[in-house]
Amino acid sequence: MKSLLKKLYNTNSLDNDELLYLLDNMNVEYQELLFYYANNTRIRNYGKKVYIRGLVEFSSYCKNTCKYCGIRCENKKADRYRMELEEIIKCCNEGNKLDYKTFVLQSGEDAYYTDDLLVEIVLKIKSCFPNSAVTLSIGEKSYLTYKKLFNAGVDRYLLRHETASKELYKELHPRMSFENRMRCLNDLKDIGYQVGAGFIVGLPNQTNEVLVKDLLYLKKLEPEMVGIGPLIIHPDTPLRNFKCGSLSKTFTCLALTRLLLPDVLLPATTALNVVDPNGWGKALKVGANVIMLNLSPGYLRKKYELYKGKAEVVDEAIKYFEEVKEIINKAGYEMDMSRGDHKRWKRKEGICCE
Repeated sequence: MKSLLKKLYNTNSLDNDELLYLLDNMNVEYQELLFYYANNTRIRNYGKKVYIRGLVEFSSYCKNTCKYCGIRCENKKADRYRMELEEIIKCCNEGNKLDYKTFVLQSGEDAYYTDDLLVEIVLKIKSCFPNSAVTLSIGEKSYLTYKKLFNAGVDRYLLRHETASKELYKELHPRMSFENRMRCLNDLKDIGYQVGAGFIVGLPNQTNEVLVKDLLYLKKLEPEMVGIGPLIIHPDTPLRNFKCGSLSKTFTCLALTRLLLPDVLLPATTALNVVDPNGWGKALKVGANVIMLNLSPGYLRKKYELYKGKAEVVDEAIKYFEEVKEIINKAGYEMDMSRGDHKRWKRKEGICCE
């Protein structure tokens, strides 16, 4: 175990069998060494900076039926909403007052927001906040749509692959296509986005072999960002009686990802703080270097309930901003309000969208 961890630290690479051996034999002692190597790697690449993003959840409508998600279209109890352009800009303005330089716009897959409307929203944000980065997390789109949005000024796109197992993906995502998910991620890379992939830890029938597939898929894709969080059960989904994902295994996957992709932007996800009030602080110590804070109006946050307990970890923007700054400082790191781009990324120019 120690020799494999050292090899991973020095080479940033292990094969299928080596990664599986690590996951199968992980214990507290080896986990501490893994976390030590992961933290050293993030400091070597990004120092002690923790980049802050402002999250705007602008629509809770979604056409999909993902079995673990609280805003799945078949959940008739979900309280749906959509934000108009002026509301979105108001949220961004609140973040701008706190010196945010990245705005993450997230929604379900909602056809109400046409290409033209999305482009209008992006252009308005870029006009109002010209030095800021724009990230979208709005699901599967065509190559043409991705190009239009990139040309409008979108810098990053988050689309977690969820699981690299075709069989498990099909089981959890009725009427969706594993191949199309992979196609979308490849398109985003080809166009020139900073791409975010990632997976959920603790899915039904998810074995260590499946987690190794996830890790090796990320290594092959080389995304600029990776989001990893534990499964948290929502009572109004088909997984209502299933148990939540392991926090310990989630931290292990975060640390392994940091070592496999040493310069990746790795969020301490909201889900970690739902499971453990100190989740963010712990995640920073195992390789995470990004935190997203919610800028959506308080009366809407509880409506965007992907999983139970999510809304309870957010509060008024200014108050929560100061609380998170204290969490970061206590963990031994420092808040960074810059754009926080991936260290190797340069924007492609001349992408045409006719």
